[in-house]
Amino acid sequence: MEIKDKIALVLGASKGIGRAIARALAGSGAKLVLPYHYDWPEESADMKKEFAPLGENHLTIEADLRDADKVRSLIAQVQEKFGALHILINNIERGGMPVVHGSYDHEVNREQWDLEMDTTLKAKWLVVHNALPLMKHSGEGVILNLSSIAGIVGRSGPAGLIFNDGYAAANRAVSSFTQTWAREAAPGVRVNELMLGFFATRHGEGTRGWDLLKDSEKRAIVEHTLLQRTGNLDEIIRAVLFLIQDAPFMTGTVLRLDGGYVQGGEKVPEMPQGILT
Repeated sequence: MEIKDKIALVLGASKGIGRAIARALAGSGAKLVLPYHYDWPEESADMKKEFAPLGENHLTIEADLRDADKVRSLIAQVQEKFGALHILINNIERGGMPVVHGSYDHEVNREQWDLEMDTTLKAKWLVVHNALPLMKHSGEGVILNLSSIAGIVGRSGPAGLIFNDGYAAANRAVSSFTQTWAREAAPGVRVNELMLGFFATRHGEGTRGWDLLKDSEKRAIVEHTLLQRTGNLDEIIRAVLFLIQDAPFMTGTVLRLDGGYVQGGEKVPEMPQGILT
């Protein structure tokens, strides 16, 4: 699908990966819808300032995407301003890192489980549920769910200090949504999932949890990754643009972009000599 002049709703554009994706889509000629929430006031203000030069080709809206009424209002405003929606970057999550939060039993964490479920899972569902009718009416479209390898590895191995139980469970469920939505959206709208490993600003460098890890704990994560490094934003952008532009026959698919972390726990032994002569 060509991106130029398409209407793109990008969740989580206040910072990090969402901001980088919004930048890339704007650079390709898309018109942007950028919801934000007051959880990140400084980042949200900076986002609005950065994209203000787009003028009428963008819309910023304050919305708590965990609230069904706010999501319905968001989609109604998109329809009123642009009359269509072609791209949905479903990039919203709330991940509690064990190294930061500790146990759910702590009093300070009494809302943490609900935040992880409501943001990482429920908000994604609310946005797709309300946006899909408009996307179908708009013609060719793409929904891209961003998820985490936490849904596969959970709180285990070197990643166990970064991926919390609720966050991991929510990400496992995202893959179920991807398959269901691909069936519901076909044939006009494709739905795929980009499952991320350790990246700068997402699980890796630039996050509070990563900075709390000991050097040995950081090394363990990198050494568990087949490519022996964490990823960067440019690699995510390339994958996002591929799924939007260059994968017209792909839907209902989970594309794992993790440098081989998930496979890194197992080694291939040397071939034995065998006993046959």
